Amino acid sequence: MVSPAALPQQSKQSGSSTGNWWQGRLTEPYSWRDVAPINVSNSNRLDQLLRAGKLYLSLQDVIALALENNLDIELQRYGPKISQADLDRANSGGAVRAAQNNINSGTTGGGGGGIVSGIQSSSQGVGSVSTGSGLNVQNLDPVFTSNLQFAKQTQPQTTLFNTGTSSLISQRTNSQFGINKAFLTGTSVSMGFNNFFSDQNSGRLDFNPSKTVNANIQVQQRLLQGFGFAVNNRNIRIARNNYKVSELVFKQQVIATVASVIGLYWDLVAANEDVVVKRQALALNQKLYDDNKKQVEIGTLAPIEIIRAEAEVARSQQELTISETNLLQQETVLKNALSRTGVANPALADSRIIATDKIRIPENEPVQPIQDLVNKAMDFRPEVEQSRINIESSKIGLVGTKNALKPTVDAFGTFQNNGLSGTLNALPVPPVPGATNVNPINRNPAAVDGYFLGGYGTALSQVFRRNFPDYSFGVTLNIPLRNRGAQADMLREQLAVRQSEVRLQQQLNQVRVDVQNAVISLQQARARHQTSVKNRVLQEQTLDAEQKKYALGASTIFFVIQAQRDLTSAQANEVAALSAYARARNDLERSTGQTLVANSIEMEEALKGTVSKAPSTVPGVQ
Repeated sequence: MVSPAALPQQSKQSGSSTGNWWQGRLTEPYSWRDVAPINVSNSNRLDQLLRAGKLYLSLQDVIALALENNLDIELQRYGPKISQADLDRANSGGAVRAAQNNINSGTTGGGGGGIVSGIQSSSQGVGSVSTGSGLNVQNLDPVFTSNLQFAKQTQPQTTLFNTGTSSLISQRTNSQFGINKAFLTGTSVSMGFNNFFSDQNSGRLDFNPSKTVNANIQVQQRLLQGFGFAVNNRNIRIARNNYKVSELVFKQQVIATVASVIGLYWDLVAANEDVVVKRQALALNQKLYDDNKKQVEIGTLAPIEIIRAEAEVARSQQELTISETNLLQQETVLKNALSRTGVANPALADSRIIATDKIRIPENEPVQPIQDLVNKAMDFRPEVEQSRINIESSKIGLVGTKNALKPTVDAFGTFQNNGLSGTLNALPVPPVPGATNVNPINRNPAAVDGYFLGGYGTALSQVFRRNFPDYSFGVTLNIPLRNRGAQADMLREQLAVRQSEVRLQQQLNQVRVDVQNAVISLQQARARHQTSVKNRVLQEQTLDAEQKKYALGASTIFFVIQAQRDLTSAQANEVAALSAYARARNDLERSTGQTLVANSIEMEEALKGTVSKAPSTVPGVQ
């Protein structure tokens, strides 16, 4: 697996101060990181291989250019980054979002009915697993809260007994601060610090203005539903698995793209060989036409034979034109696969590709038991591992769904320290309504508790000395009487897991079929090539004999033309057999998951988009 450190780095964060270090620390949680713009510049390797209007490419150069410039691979490079962001979200207590990735299985080769077929383009949906149902995980990031309020109230009173005034005017200032945090155990903690400052026009109060201060801690613990690490860290485990899946998706895209460009390259080689065959056929027919023309001029051949030979030249010219245009189409497709801008660059668009490697068939094909190849495919095919990880993630999600079936039993406790201070009320004590003494009574300082006299520091010291503590403990219970929704969720997700297991078995069966078909196709391609070589040799001998007979007057031009056509067809069949063998070998490597190993591809380099191996030496350039 590729480590997160190997991911291409994003640009520096935006939206935060670039001043002192402490400023960055304070603003970092509220900033974002700009994602770098897409890169539409090709690697230098492409320019190094382009000389005098020709693009010299070996197979290794094609693979390196695909790893550096192919847009299908570039598109999948964002997958691990997205999964890393989802993992960060899960670590904060957020839900996991499922990602859907489409694997582009390749690019279609040149068309036109020639020998070039390419690797057919298709897409396979590969997705990660979301959180699913079940109890939501609480916010694991600490949250700071504050509230500051200024208020002035004027309240008419129905009696003078309580306040000593018919119109109570209150000025209040409240400031509250707190911090909340949840933990993976199902515990949530809240700490608060509250200040209340009050000033009223009431003479009944002993302290006015007054300061009330309290500090509190509240703890809540889930005992059944939402209890334990297995329930509350399931999103994190699923997000980690999704990150592994995103790496495997990227690996699968690299395999698909490399296999595609390998197929395109060998098809290009075969298309070049087909052009050579068609040129040789045209040369043979042109020579026959010239020879017949001379014989007609000297009167040893009927003029009709010139027309026959000329028609054969025209037919050969048409076949050569079709073959050359197929080659041009194949070059265009390959250029598009190896460049970020396609053929928008005029220098690249106008260049002709010179393939420096040839298709070679070994004398003896290495024989491996089918079961060994199947086992290798099971170990190295990334889509198989993806399915297994997704099933594991689905089972992790079942833990939360199963836990949601339980009743809710939460224990809670609150601890609070209180403090009070103020100055002696300067307003006179109003007389009691109905009393004989109607003069206001001056307040006696000795009549109040001096412990509360003082400023804000007095109240604060009472809080820290725990002079006036409050305690409360309790348990809340919530029992659903039918619980049908949670039962339906559990049943549905269990069935979804079973479906995934069936799909995995289907996938394993298909892997076996793919491997067996690839082995059979390779055997067929090898046998086809051996037959085509023998047939081409026989057709060369037949044409040579027919030409000698024609020179001696023992044959006709019809049989010579027929022999030339048969030889051209045999040569074309040999080229097609070579191409079929190259595709069969490529398909076998892909079906067994050995494409990367067979072509010495490092995933670290593929992820970075930079291949360390130097380009092949361009002919004529040191």
